[in-house]
Amino acid sequence: MKITKEQLYQSQTTLSEIGKKGQQKLNDAEIIVIGCGGLGSVAAVYLAASGIGNIHLVDFDVVKVSDLYRQVFYKTEDIGKSKVEVLAKHLQSISPFVHVTYNNQKVNKSNAIDLIDEFSIVVDCTDSLSTKYLLNDVCVITDTILVYGSLHKYDGYVATFNMTKGAKRTANLRDAFPDMASQRITNSSKTNSLNTISGIIGLMQANEVIKIITRYGKPLMNELLIYNSLENSQIRIKLSSEPCYKKADRGCILKTFKHQKYDDNDDNIGEDDMVISDDDFKNRIDEFEIISVFEDKNIILPFEVSIKIPFSKFDIGSIKLEPNKKYVVVCNKGIASYVAALIIKEEYPDNIIFCLEHGITNLKF
Repeated sequence: MKITKEQLYQSQTTLSEIGKKGQQKLNDAEIIVIGCGGLGSVAAVYLAASGIGNIHLVDFDVVKVSDLYRQVFYKTEDIGKSKVEVLAKHLQSISPFVHVTYNNQKVNKSNAIDLIDEFSIVVDCTDSLSTKYLLNDVCVITDTILVYGSLHKYDGYVATFNMTKGAKRTANLRDAFPDMASQRITNSSKTNSLNTISGIIGLMQANEVIKIITRYGKPLMNELLIYNSLENSQIRIKLSSEPCYKKADRGCILKTFKHQKYDDNDDNIGEDDMVISDDDFKNRIDEFEIISVFEDKNIILPFEVSIKIPFSKFDIGSIKLEPNKKYVVVCNKGIASYVAALIIKEEYPDNIIFCLEHGITNLKF
């Protein structure tokens, strides 16, 4: 059956926010999806179905049997085949008007700029910390928008980085996590995740791309969204793109790019010295001032709290720490408190700052 472009995208163009003009913007767009696993396969399929005109896929890996539980667009007969080749054929079959190309190279420092520079949007669906920082730094250097996605067990992270806002660029990955050691909680290559969270975050990334291209809606600029699939909850971390905040401006990142290797050894970040175990916390609790980042400021905790600030409203400027005192940041499960502790430590490097490893969920006195 022969179909036309108008027929294929008719339902979408009836949306007043999209219309024929918005659909044409999608048709004219050129994006690159790096990583074609659980996130990338989902994002790419929905972007192709939406009518993105030019999609370039990058992944060096082959389909494995252990991938199939969360990379649902691959079949058992695809095991051992190149992911990008299989996915490219699938995209072309569901959307014949989309021009799909692919590259089965591994992204590294020597080829990243050439790969990225010709595209307006990079969709980061990788699971390697070193690659994520490489993509971020190259996007800053080349003034390219980066749609970020990451997974950790039951949690997903998504943001739109390095987008033009007036004469400035919005926050990038290093404004959220200055270095790889600070992004311990989002290293999905080291930890398995629930299969549904892959689909949810991949869809969120695709949604960000569509909003950016059609210029309708509000992309996740200057904030990081964290979604928990067990509780259907989400929180947003506000980020600052001011150079003085994390020193993540273009000049600083260019210097970083020149000396950093971005190889697999960079993932070996060691034990985090900002995390305190439940037992250690209970045994030493009298040494610490406690900072609570629970959303409910009225929550009753089994210890005295010095500072209460909801994580969704977390602002380092509203916190004043006393010199020579030790602090522990607490939340429900240890994720929000970890991010808050990193931000606090950046502002108060001379203070000892911990976060409670697993939150107070399983803490018993």
